[in-house]
Amino acid sequence: MPIYEYNCPKCGRFELEQSMKDCPITNCPTCGGQVQRRISKNVGIIFKGPGFYVNDSKSDSKETSAS
Repeated sequence: MPIYEYNCPKCGRFELEQSMKDCPITNCPTCGGQVQRRISKNVGIIFKGPGFYVNDSKSDSKETSAS
């Protein structure tokens, strides 16, 4: 899940781990003040399993179908 950075006028900046489907929060969880903005942080992606490397791609051999 991505980590979002929020800015509270009273508490300052804080991070919150949320699903991408969750709505942005409007109130600070610490003081209850209104959050001014949301800053999306970069999310690292790790590819695991076959199919992500050149040597894992489909072969170039073409199959001919009998018509």
